[in-house]
Amino acid sequence: MKIQFLGAAREVTGSKHLITTNNGKKILLDCGMFQGKGLDTDSMNRKLGFNPAEIDFLILSHAHIDHTGLVPYIYRLGFKGTIICTHATRDLCSIMLADCGHIQEQDTKWFNKKMAKKGLPLVSPIYNRMDAERCLELFVSVAYNKFFFIDENIKVTFTNTGHLLGGGVVNLEIKEGNTIKRIAYTGDIGRPTNRILKSPQKFLQADILITESTYGDRLHEGNLYAEEKLLQVVENTCVKKGGKLIIPSFSVGRTQEVVYSLNRFYNDNRLPKIDIFVDSPLSVNATNIFRMHSECFNDSIMKVMETDPNPFGFNSLHYIQSIEESKRLNDNKNPCVIISASGMMEAGRVKHHLANSISNPKNTILAVGYCSPMTLGGRILSGAKKVSIFGDEYDVKADIERIDAYSGHADYKEMVEFLSCQDKALLKKVFVVHGEYRAQQAFQKTLETEGYSNISIPEMGESFEF
Repeated sequence: MKIQFLGAAREVTGSKHLITTNNGKKILLDCGMFQGKGLDTDSMNRKLGFNPAEIDFLILSHAHIDHTGLVPYIYRLGFKGTIICTHATRDLCSIMLADCGHIQEQDTKWFNKKMAKKGLPLVSPIYNRMDAERCLELFVSVAYNKFFFIDENIKVTFTNTGHLLGGGVVNLEIKEGNTIKRIAYTGDIGRPTNRILKSPQKFLQADILITESTYGDRLHEGNLYAEEKLLQVVENTCVKKGGKLIIPSFSVGRTQEVVYSLNRFYNDNRLPKIDIFVDSPLSVNATNIFRMHSECFNDSIMKVMETDPNPFGFNSLHYIQSIEESKRLNDNKNPCVIISASGMMEAGRVKHHLANSISNPKNTILAVGYCSPMTLGGRILSGAKKVSIFGDEYDVKADIERIDAYSGHADYKEMVEFLSCQDKALLKKVFVVHGEYRAQQAFQKTLETEGYSNISIPEMGESFEF
């Protein structure tokens, strides 16, 4: 058996790990899109490192685009195998991939206008919305903790990671001759106390462990501290300064957590009397899917729902879908909160709100999760005095705030605790993926201190035989 690492290798995005069994079966773990790599992003996404038509099975750990975003692309290029995931992951992919396809179309249209003016060749989108809709015919969804045989020699089980609705460790058992090889791929690891989702659960013993490492060198603040800081930033921006609070947030997962916190402040009469706008059609659809999957909710939110049946809505909260409504927010001079995608500030409507708000010292930009250093969000958080948005330069005069505890990723101590269900003596190999190289190196040292051995940080394209 061979495992090849074709994405999220010494970086955070583009998760793709290819397993080739001794009898020639090809299993792809995730098929994520590279994000935030500047001019290199498009070419990196188009160069897969494998022939999509040869892939027999694609197994998805969760629905985030850096883990699923190239599924329509490989479908377009001839992939016709089976896509296996949890029920909630399938439902989220049905809206997230279509949204991503729409973004590809719109970005290409805008880019081609610039190319045409310069007399340069036009480009085509990597895929479109129709590709995203058609690839759904290949999805087969499975409940958590159920053994599912994908063929006579391979079975998969998903165990909850608490990272995103439907997120799961991919537990694989592959029979080769008289030997069974057990692989556990964590995908992204959630935090032990999530505001909405159940806590991560113990996963099956593995021989080969592939683990993420996004926060491999950092610790989060506590959840209570994070919520109080959120309220403090709202009050400081909207009440004291009379400005706008822009919260760039991933449409799925992060937005629902922020809204849930604001809903609790509203119920406790602590939220200032200001309008809250969620400006993202995807967020609206994702929130509806969250409501459909209460089986993923923890006891705390279920208790809240006994008296508040809609924990993602309150009187001063407005969900924005149309472009016209979104544009009107730019003309709104009243203090307000605008939550809009994307979380790394690289695409979507939030870029328009940033362009409209970032040079006004009355306003605040609040990051509530991880931003890759190469992204617009990463540059803003690093202290840049000027940033380019849609090709125009803007002075950064708004206050810049950050709350890491809203991140869906566990910090390094929480990841160590999550992995502790494994018997280290039975682990033959540990791979550290999905993290900036500095964070991966730090996490590798932490794991070695904890007694793990034979740990590798694979390079892009590197393969290993077992």
